[in-house]
Amino acid sequence: MVSFLKKFDTKFVRNINSLVDQASDETWAETNCLSCANCCKVMTPTFTKSDLARIAPHFQMSEKAFYDKWLKTDPETGDKVNRIQPCQFLDLKTNMCSIYEIRPIDCAQFPHFKRKPFGDYNHVHEQNIEYCPATFLFITKLQHKIEAEFVW
Repeated sequence: MVSFLKKFDTKFVRNINSLVDQASDETWAETNCLSCANCCKVMTPTFTKSDLARIAPHFQMSEKAFYDKWLKTDPETGDKVNRIQPCQFLDLKTNMCSIYEIRPIDCAQFPHFKRKPFGDYNHVHEQNIEYCPATFLFITKLQHKIEAEFVW
């Protein structure tokens, strides 16, 4: 699976966006994220400045108080991320997010299937395959579609 993704570092696939859209639609037709929630259990989103500005007032907190209570800065990337896993906003009984309507943009876009250009996000898909069954299914479907039409 990773070797398939690495091919995008050197290969160009005509109509990749269309193939990504098809594989994504098929994947979501078969996937129920609430049965898994690994993204919230073992991964952390990156909280942007706009996320903090939107979410902190929901808790009647300043951005600094919100950061101090729940977040830390990743020493390698400088990203603001959760202090703990599972995510403090995940209801472990239902696998539902308690701030779903105002969740971080990273969560809203996860697992980032349609980020463009597709080949620039191989590292994201490679990481997500390990934790996200939907990503594994998506990449499998995409691989089948591409290999049916193209010779690598």
